[in-house]
Amino acid sequence: MYPGHHAATTPEKAAVIEAATGRVLTYRELEDRSVQLAHWLRRQGLRPGDHIAVLSVNDATVFEIYWAAVRSGMYVTLVNSHLLPGEVAYIVDDCDAQALFASAPLAALATAIVDATPGIRLRLAFGGEIPGHLDYRAALAPMSTEPPADQPKGSDMLYSSGTTGRPKGIKPLLGDGQVGDESTSHVVATLRALGFGEDSVYFSPAPVYHAAPLRYGAAAHSLGGTAVIADRFDAETVLAQLERYRVTHSQWVPTHFVRMLKLPADVRARYDLSSMKAAIHAAAPCPVEVKQAMINWWGEVIFEYYSSTESPGSTSITAREWLRKPGSVGRAANGAVVHVCGADGADLPAGEIGLIYFTRPGSTFEYHKNPEKTADSRHPHHPTWSTTGDLGHLDEDGFLFLTGRAQFTIISGGVNIYPQEIEDALTLHPKVLDVAVLGVPDPEMGESVKAFVQLADGVLDTRGLAEELIAYCRGRIAGYKCPRSVEFVASLPRTPTGKLVKGALAVPA
Repeated sequence: MYPGHHAATTPEKAAVIEAATGRVLTYRELEDRSVQLAHWLRRQGLRPGDHIAVLSVNDATVFEIYWAAVRSGMYVTLVNSHLLPGEVAYIVDDCDAQALFASAPLAALATAIVDATPGIRLRLAFGGEIPGHLDYRAALAPMSTEPPADQPKGSDMLYSSGTTGRPKGIKPLLGDGQVGDESTSHVVATLRALGFGEDSVYFSPAPVYHAAPLRYGAAAHSLGGTAVIADRFDAETVLAQLERYRVTHSQWVPTHFVRMLKLPADVRARYDLSSMKAAIHAAAPCPVEVKQAMINWWGEVIFEYYSSTESPGSTSITAREWLRKPGSVGRAANGAVVHVCGADGADLPAGEIGLIYFTRPGSTFEYHKNPEKTADSRHPHHPTWSTTGDLGHLDEDGFLFLTGRAQFTIISGGVNIYPQEIEDALTLHPKVLDVAVLGVPDPEMGESVKAFVQLADGVLDTRGLAEELIAYCRGRIAGYKCPRSVEFVASLPRTPTGKLVKGALAVPA
């Protein structure tokens, strides 16, 4: 199902609530505006398979745009609004978007990328004015609210950085179905399995440009529930919002858990969370002690899954299962199959560490404009199996345990950070000869970014230099990616061919 079904049966019901403002987007409004935008996009010459992009804060309008694209057979790319203009422009240009929708609080960012995004021929602003952009509501106003007869099902196309540091578009292959067809989404299946229905309320404190908040919010609409989106995460504020909206299903990363657990006991006890049926967490490994503390506090409503933006499959684990298998991320779920393979591609026996592959019938993807990266993600003997480079092992009962992150990807606060991009930025500094970036254990964020720097010849005074390098980095890439610490070393380990041997620098957990 999709919003149109629920607009017909419960038109005044809240489809989306903005937790910070209290603004409500009803199912009728969601349906009508997404239909109007679908008509508008077609009138502008966009067709199934074309792309649009969205640059927004957590605004309910995002779901109007999302459903307009999905019911038009188009791809929609949501762009990380915390990136710098050059980073945003790269994604907008690379995804081949013809239309860009920007929210007014990001006006400076939207105008800064105009010259660098020549492929955009339609720019629209919502939530206020942006110079050089059409008014979103005014564009929709004359359009019909009668759904088109043909509504081929589109998809999101989100971005995930690769080992080169350049973001990669994850492009699902579109089928022949219509938007109203029964959903085969494993996200919808997960929510169904967790008891989500028309009376349920889903809550996310994370940016909607991330895969999970976007897809789970849309899944809530497919099932007729309400999605509540916070504008930001604040430990006590979100507890109050859980109570206020009688949230039944919520979504978190381990860093959220850490920060909520740090609240004083009397503050944590102040809020009624008895409506919660499932608190879902993913995106990063959760320390055993943290998860145990959350189960002690919230009870056996804690549910974990392991997947990725591009993965065709996932694992899942309930709190009760986790208490028997602490540290596991669960067993394959929703028709997926998980394999752990050795260097030769053969399945490994229980307990042996290898590369994790997923396969799921009818689900596949490619990296946009990057056939080499697509090929690298496939199993050498089974082209329908794919990997994101994570390492782990299965136990004798089929429960998966993550062991490490291939390619030294850093996960800080549930967000993937890729060292190459940071290294490239710092290498440009005149006092830097060589640099390596790794994730180091962090009790709150899971990992934090650390730079190991070999200084240029003649540079002897390091007083204040660490702060100088961090500031230099902040001027070139998004702040959350920049190092939190710098260590100066005499040399960095490289092979005779110049390959950096990061394992020699790795900091033990």
